Amino acid sequence: MDVIFGRRTDGQPTALFLFGTNQASPTEIAADRYHAGLAPLIIVTGGVNRHNGILQRLLVERGVPEHVIRCEDQSANTWQNVEFALPFLQEALQSGLTVAAVSKWYHRRTIHMLKTLLPDIGAFHTIGWEPVYAGKSVTRADWPSIPDGRRRVIRE
Repeated sequence: MDVIFGRRTDGQPTALFLFGTNQASPTEIAADRYHAGLAPLIIVTGGVNRHNGILQRLLVERGVPEHVIRCEDQSANTWQNVEFALPFLQEALQSGLTVAAVSKWYHRRTIHMLKTLLPDIGAFHTIGWEPVYAGKSVTRADWPSIPDGRRRVIRE
């Protein structure tokens, strides 16, 4: 289930900013929004790790054209996801698009880092998704009872 915080983005095209992960949920959200005409620009991050390029590859497999995707592939952490993608974020803002951050529902740092590194972002949206660890979806309701989910949410 996708949770959208704040003002809903339904019906309003946004530039999607996908924070790096090895899970497919963000690409499913982005591809669905692209095919609905709501994501004319998708920025993926992920950097230098064993999952480098996975988000871009999954988007293309889901029918998103490469010209829609901007790929930041040098970051080693969440701060650098934003820092190294600043030219793409500026492109989105200069195109008149509002940004929608797509990250795990409990990753508040993504919001803080976007606002800190791009103070002229203004109002932006966040789309939270529920990660799966050890075969269990880490939801707002169930995370305390899922050992890996509990550890990750508390650590955040």
